[in-house]
Amino acid sequence: MAYLKPQRPEKVTAPSLRASKERGERLVCLTAYDYPTARIVDEAGIDVVLVGDSIGNVIFGYGNTVPVTLDEIVMHTRAVRRAVQRALLVADMPYGSFHTGADDTVRAALRLIKEGAAEAVKLEGGRKRAPLVKRLADEEIAVMGHIGLTPQSVNKLGGYRVQGKTAETARALLDDAKALEDAGAFAIVLEVVPREIARLITESVKIPTVGIGAGPHCDIQVLVLHDMLGLTFGKVARFVRPYANLRETMTDAVSRFAEDVRNGSYPSDAESYGLPAEAAAELNISTEDEKAKDPKRS
Repeated sequence: MAYLKPQRPEKVTAPSLRASKERGERLVCLTAYDYPTARIVDEAGIDVVLVGDSIGNVIFGYGNTVPVTLDEIVMHTRAVRRAVQRALLVADMPYGSFHTGADDTVRAALRLIKEGAAEAVKLEGGRKRAPLVKRLADEEIAVMGHIGLTPQSVNKLGGYRVQGKTAETARALLDDAKALEDAGAFAIVLEVVPREIARLITESVKIPTVGIGAGPHCDIQVLVLHDMLGLTFGKVARFVRPYANLRETMTDAVSRFAEDVRNGSYPSDAESYGLPAEAAAELNISTEDEKAKDPKRS
């Protein structure tokens, strides 16, 4: 497939993503969980902003995404919504929010749309989730699917491993993708699958694929923001390309601040507020300027 430079629309929507795929454009997705980072990401021209349940790992310090609650996603989506103007805003449906029936799934999704002001939701799973995707689509809720490595299934999978490495499991992923497309999903995340399988799926469905650890052939590429900025602890996945080391930058800044406080160089006079002379005279105290001129008054 020949990829073209995207003709960026004024506002990215679920339908516009499909149109971008049809034009052969490559688009970009990043996670964000708060107002300042979401504003930076949106103003940088990112096409899709995902309030991912990866918040559990990179913000809350959980060992995986399983403990993340719907309330937490709603709250952070509201913060991101205040910053995002152009990008399509997608909110993750956390573990447990779509496991107790279609009605509960709709209620959870509606909270993300109404309270969080998300424009779409994402849920994990393939064919077995297709009925839920259809129900949400029937309720006019835009749904992004997610297949391959599904982090919410970590306890069942026994860890984070490449999915679709055999002919049988690869065929199953292709069937999952087609089932989600038929159910009404507007896009599908492909996580940690062989690039050849990601390409096959991308060329087999009309809706965009969103790749993370899935090679170069997906229509959209996504990374966790904290991973690409070097704001993580421990080992990162092989598909993460570090574009900055903000952990090192922040450590240096914090260390220099602490040193300046301890040696008395912060705050300086220029970083402090002086008392007006009239008030100082009435209180019968010397201002710092007067002390500087007359050391005896110190």
